[in-house]
Amino acid sequence: MVKESKSSKIQKMVDTADRHLVIGAGFVGLGMAGALKAADIPYDQVDASDDIGGNWYHGVYETAHIISSRKITQFTHFPMPDDYPDFPSAQNMRDYLNAFADRFDLRENIQLNRTVSYVRPVENNLWEVSFADGEQRIYKGVVMCNGHHWCKRFPKFEGKFHGEIIHSKDYKHPDQLRGKRVLVIGAGNSACDIAAEAARIGAKSVLSMRESVWFIPKTFAGIPVADFPGDKLPKWLQRLKSLESIGETFSRHVAGVSITDVPKLRSPQWLARLTVYAIIRLSFGSHEDYGLTKPKHRLFEKHPTVNSEVPYYLKHGRITAKPAVKRLDGWEVEFVDGSREAFDLIVCATGYYMAYPFLPPELQRVEGSVVKCYADSFLDDYKGLYYIGWSQIRGGVGSVIAAYAPMFSRYLKLQDEINVPLGLVFKEIGYQLPTTHLVDTQVLFNQLKLTNLAFDQLVKKAHQIDAQHPNFSNQPLPPLQSIQQTQLLVR
Repeated sequence: MVKESKSSKIQKMVDTADRHLVIGAGFVGLGMAGALKAADIPYDQVDASDDIGGNWYHGVYETAHIISSRKITQFTHFPMPDDYPDFPSAQNMRDYLNAFADRFDLRENIQLNRTVSYVRPVENNLWEVSFADGEQRIYKGVVMCNGHHWCKRFPKFEGKFHGEIIHSKDYKHPDQLRGKRVLVIGAGNSACDIAAEAARIGAKSVLSMRESVWFIPKTFAGIPVADFPGDKLPKWLQRLKSLESIGETFSRHVAGVSITDVPKLRSPQWLARLTVYAIIRLSFGSHEDYGLTKPKHRLFEKHPTVNSEVPYYLKHGRITAKPAVKRLDGWEVEFVDGSREAFDLIVCATGYYMAYPFLPPELQRVEGSVVKCYADSFLDDYKGLYYIGWSQIRGGVGSVIAAYAPMFSRYLKLQDEINVPLGLVFKEIGYQLPTTHLVDTQVLFNQLKLTNLAFDQLVKKAHQIDAQHPNFSNQPLPPLQSIQQTQLLVR
């Protein structure tokens, strides 16, 4: 009996080795796909859901609205309709993403109800993608845009609760709260939205926070706070804001700038922090005014909580603030300050894990909320695998993806010219691995501007580094079946 070779098995798979696979058809996945199509880079796109839209389709509650403004959330090359409010609803967002897909003819490349079960590198620097239905394909590369609002993070509780415990992702409609004594655990945007909804229609609304957060109002003087600083600022702040032009002016005169100097250009985040601190003080006053302790972190050091309703309902007694949960006891919950309250429902708005469940252990590069890759997307030891959209952006995702996706397309074309991974190129020219998942949009925009100006130098350097590693090749990894068999033998 003739043993079948690995190469002959690969030939029997669906031949898509001339293109990339985009995983996910949410906000980020659609934006990246649009850029690939505009750059004439062949690709397929899959999504596990039965429709496009990502978290805006399958993940959010009916009453959700964006916290960033329409102006900075929209793709800059595809503005939202003029009749949209400053803070579009979940339905607005679904309609917008569907209109975006239609406008740029993206549907022809999208396959729905396709769950990716395993992705691994194989010989010839290609990638084998296995689907839940058993189909396998070979791709040149895999662009992972599977999002970070789906792998639910639950706290570990001591004791038992007689009522219902759900994650905020399982909350879909206000009727789930109606007439109930509700405890919401968390201090982020979903937690505050749900606590405010429970304050309106529930019998009780309690918000449990391990530590205080900065509550940023959605608007100030009729303008979305996300749009500040801007031309609506007082004159003295407008003059300070002119400092932002320094980086831009400098970038126009750095034809010889080194790529390694890119991260050194910073927009004045202190100005944004100063402005928002002033807005918070003028709008809400101090935390002590609401019976809360002052946050231990500076503004923007954690993902912001943009909510005007929680302070309002705290003042009206419709929301009660409590510290962290100590233990569960039947229908009651004991908090770390010794107080106890009875509840019917606990909503854990405790966030999500950053997860790529279809990757083998060797490619699991997530540490906490951070993906350890260079220039936000690239590995230094494997080419063809790209981590996209894992960070938390201070601002709107659409404007960032509209700026980044075309540059990423240029990166892919450069990757075709060289044999080594682009991550290795970025590493050797001085880029560092990220230490936080929080991204300042103005810093990112400045980096992209300078990278665009110095792209020819990046290409030259990439070819020089490539010449130093003539024998580079991805290390193939075993199929999932082999790993599972090995695990069974170990047990």
